[in-house]
Amino acid sequence: MRILLVEDDAVLRSLMLRSLREAGHRVDEATTVEEARHWWRVQPFDAVLLDLNLPLSSHERSGLGNGLSVLREARARGDRTPVLVLTARDRTEERIAGLDAGADDYLGKPFDLNEVEARLRALVRRAQGVEDRVQLGQLHLDRKARRFLLAGEPWDLPAREFEVLWELLTPPGRVVSKRQLADKLSEADTALGDNALEAFISRLRKKLLGSGVGIRTLRGLGYVLEEST
Repeated sequence: MRILLVEDDAVLRSLMLRSLREAGHRVDEATTVEEARHWWRVQPFDAVLLDLNLPLSSHERSGLGNGLSVLREARARGDRTPVLVLTARDRTEERIAGLDAGADDYLGKPFDLNEVEARLRALVRRAQGVEDRVQLGQLHLDRKARRFLLAGEPWDLPAREFEVLWELLTPPGRVVSKRQLADKLSEADTALGDNALEAFISRLRKKLLGSGVGIRTLRGLGYVLEEST
């Protein structure tokens, strides 16, 4: 998954970044209201982890911003990215305010990082209509374990190829454009070019030969992973 983490506490942010990245997720971080607004507008995400109390940047007035305002703005422009609010504000009325602003789930601090991961998976399952376990031909994906099996055997892939195949299975049969794949796989400061993406697709096609699964190119539309003969 590609995740936006909006958290101003440096210690907590560092712990969460390490935990999420070790779990195989691609994570962008924001520490102010302005940064959160920027990233949420320019980069598509599978989920957003949102703190409520955020400092404003030097370009804005002093004091604390409100993560709920960022969430309301996103929902107002039609952005339906799943949002898990993480905050010390854990009173009932504040949870209600967060959900009414458009949050999909709410978790009070302190929290267990494993629970954050589990709730993220549940949110994305509901939003994208995917299951934790997917089988196509001889290819099997266990999302919870972040593991592929091919013909019943563990299948290790380089990180970028793993991410491409994950996206093509989210859900299976979905046509994924080059732009969508590039956006999910690009680093914050480096865009993934068409040539690099096509190289990943080409290598995956060769590795999938004989598996009963293939990647088909739909000209002008993108790629689809489907069963093959």
